[in-house]
Amino acid sequence: MKRNYIFCILLIFVAAACHQNSKQHNMKSQTSGDSTAFRTGYAEVNGINMYYELHGDKGEYLVLIHGGGSTIGTTFGKILPMLADHYRVVAVELQAHGHTGDRDAPESFEQDADDVAALLSHLHIAKASFFGFSNGGSTAMQIAVRHPAIVNKLVIASAIYKRSGLPPGFFEGMEHATLDNMPKELQDAFLKINPDRSKLLNMFTKDRDRMLHFKDWPDEMLQSVTAPALIINGDRDVVTNAHAVAMSELIKNSRLMILPGSHGAYMGEIETPETGSNIVKLTMEVIREFLDERGEDGR
Repeated sequence: MKRNYIFCILLIFVAAACHQNSKQHNMKSQTSGDSTAFRTGYAEVNGINMYYELHGDKGEYLVLIHGGGSTIGTTFGKILPMLADHYRVVAVELQAHGHTGDRDAPESFEQDADDVAALLSHLHIAKASFFGFSNGGSTAMQIAVRHPAIVNKLVIASAIYKRSGLPPGFFEGMEHATLDNMPKELQDAFLKINPDRSKLLNMFTKDRDRMLHFKDWPDEMLQSVTAPALIINGDRDVVTNAHAVAMSELIKNSRLMILPGSHGAYMGEIETPETGSNIVKLTMEVIREFLDERGEDGR
């Protein structure tokens, strides 16, 4: 096989930085729960006021893109300090999520990709690697398709490109979903940032509608991706492992890692913590190895 597969189906026992320039505004220094300093800011991009955080002061740029219904903290809170030790991390919140404003238009992966690309232009970051989880992984793929010049590498975690990547009944269930069905951890995290419940409902509705109207992407779209990609899935993920395998076959320069656990458990996502497991540490080691190695084209 031309693909290098990594299958880890085992029991495991075992930010003050980045570019400052005249276009950045409302930048503030903050301290996370582990006393690590980082900076926050907002940028006007494509008609929304987009929130971002800058963590780490060495290494190459790595952009983190959260999942649906989520924030930077709920998706990446567990692993962000580990990544910031090695990379200049730019963590974003997408349209209508967390601190970021909304526009009078539906959400789409294509628009999210354009928003993230515009943010990097605003920050004068010419090129970066992108780590997207769930919906954020689909956004990362769209960035690679729509803005290939800014992409170094991709980490695509638990993401889809076709409806068949989700289990039977998923979309039928989504048609009847209400805010009450949204995980409490995600609701609480949003309301801690923005206590306006109408905005929480707006975000939920737009996320739901995006999935209900999602149309399959052609195989040729993924085949056009030239950036090296690491595709990650959980062996009990909501995204089927067969779908992750199919993605890895289509993206020419890709690797596949299937890890024990459910949707996001391998990276400490807030809904699926793996208590007493070293799986998150293992995941980060593989991601770092992937990001740090260099191919013949220098990336």
